[in-house]
Amino acid sequence: MSNAPVSSRVLEAAIAWKLSLDDASGTPDERGEFMRWHAASEEHARAWRQLGAMDQRVSVAAGPARQALLQSRVGLRRRVAKAGGGLAGMLLLGSLLAWVGAPALAPSYWLADQRTATGELRTLRLEDGTLLSLNTHTAVDIDFQGEQRVIVLHQGEISVETGHHDPRPLLVRTDDGRLRPLGTRFLVRREASGTRLEVLQASVAAKPLNSGDEQVLREGQQVLMDANGLGLVGQVPAGADAWTRGMLVVDNVRLGDLLATLGKYRSGYLGVDAKVADLRVTGSFPLTDTDLALASLVPALPVKIERHTQWWVTVTSK
Repeated sequence: MSNAPVSSRVLEAAIAWKLSLDDASGTPDERGEFMRWHAASEEHARAWRQLGAMDQRVSVAAGPARQALLQSRVGLRRRVAKAGGGLAGMLLLGSLLAWVGAPALAPSYWLADQRTATGELRTLRLEDGTLLSLNTHTAVDIDFQGEQRVIVLHQGEISVETGHHDPRPLLVRTDDGRLRPLGTRFLVRREASGTRLEVLQASVAAKPLNSGDEQVLREGQQVLMDANGLGLVGQVPAGADAWTRGMLVVDNVRLGDLLATLGKYRSGYLGVDAKVADLRVTGSFPLTDTDLALASLVPALPVKIERHTQWWVTVTSK
């Protein structure tokens, strides 16, 4: 079976059908219309097959915006009929792929005091003078009302530079435990297996949720904390905080890993051919313009950028 690229028009129609058929209220007539569309062209079948392959690697997160998109069956059927033929098709494509490849968004994300969208970076000056930076897809609650100043990281990554205009202790909490800065600058990142702490200046005391012990991490040290304890202490990689300045700095990393990171800063699907995924990359890349970051790979590596649409991009062998 051919895996050749399909046209944007056909891909948009396939995505429109995907949205329509994903809705449990789809009618037999609609399914019949889809079968006729699928059988009408080998390119239609190929687009549907490629979309299915993508579904195995990424998921469409269920969220309020997607539910709103699917509320009107009449509106959706109009989009299906027009997909690929004009503005409605492009709006539908953008609406779907805003969630493709993005992490699942828990209610705590939507209810958080501060949150960033895909590719958004934000810096806040808190009332005590603390400088708080939020990376892409980050959600935090800020509670300075009690006897402690508390920042709760629900999702994503933050940079904290502690202020000194308030004598109350400052704490950063996650589901895995508590971090107590000792006059410092540090990074905290939620990962699948725990909370990553990277100390950039001074020191931070880390206390896992289910442990009575607190361990102090010094400048230049990092550790992964889960609810039951701390992992091995390592060194903070060079450029760990470059994202706070809108840059990604890497040193001899896999191309696949680089693209996985860049993919967090753009909507849609960013893939890599297995033939080139293990190429090594060193350099600095702008996070605020991931298209420019991708373009900078082409002169240095034997790769090319295949764009099915703005929201579906693959890095392949040249």
